[in-house]
Amino acid sequence: VRGEVEGTVEFTGANTFFGKTAALLGNSGEHSNFQTLLVNIVLVLVAISSVLCFIVFVYLLTLTNFSEALSFTVVLMVASIPIAIEIVTTTTLALGSKELSHDGAIVTRLAAIEDMAGMAILCSDKTGTLTMNKMVIQEETPIYRKGESQYTLLRYAAMAAKWWEPPRDALDTLTLTAVDMPSMDQVEQLDYIPFDPVVKRTEGTIRDKQSKCVFRTTKGAPNIILDLVLSAENNCTNADKLRAAVEKDLHRLGLRGIRSLAVAKTDDNGYWELLGLLTFLDPPRPDTK
Repeated sequence: VRGEVEGTVEFTGANTFFGKTAALLGNSGEHSNFQTLLVNIVLVLVAISSVLCFIVFVYLLTLTNFSEALSFTVVLMVASIPIAIEIVTTTTLALGSKELSHDGAIVTRLAAIEDMAGMAILCSDKTGTLTMNKMVIQEETPIYRKGESQYTLLRYAAMAAKWWEPPRDALDTLTLTAVDMPSMDQVEQLDYIPFDPVVKRTEGTIRDKQSKCVFRTTKGAPNIILDLVLSAENNCTNADKLRAAVEKDLHRLGLRGIRSLAVAKTDDNGYWELLGLLTFLDPPRPDTK
């Protein structure tokens, strides 16, 4: 089943089922490695102190009365147990967090400093962390049909979306913010197939208001659009050459971390033609080194 549906959002964020689950995981109360190490050290020292204090207490009973021996042993035990070890380590970690703040690192949990110190590999989500979480169209636009340009590719890509409505996903936002919106008044959309995780593309049936010509446009993953263009029923004449050119461009762009969005359009006979690739990149944040 494919199509569109409208719904009403009743809960967001922490009030949703997944939000409550994440909150429970965040408040699990688990101890860090550093806290576990401190507890083990204290337990070992308490055990040693207890044994030694007992030996001292027995020895003092041979020299003095029970009351004085017990008082001395209690004082010795209190002095030998590292009560202030947590205060000292917390103060040390606080000073370390202050030093890290000078390098732009914000410490929200002091035990994380020790965890980070013992870390060999750090896996981080780059989107929104190292990058701006905002896709930007790049100037480089591989073209596979003569006469096309980035301007026309953006228009055809916008025709494969509902350009008169607010963007519904990141790719629609990417194309609709860069397209020449006044030029879209020259065409009207007759039908629209929204994005489907199975087919990985969107499609629009368009009619030119001046020439009354009807055609279809689509945008989506390059490999999906390429297979659509090179399918047997599409009657592509230069399939091997086109596939080699597209795969070469995708590999070259991928080495630089640039992603691509393929755009295709039907010709007068209803056959799909690959127009080109729109390239985009999530640029790094200014403070990313």
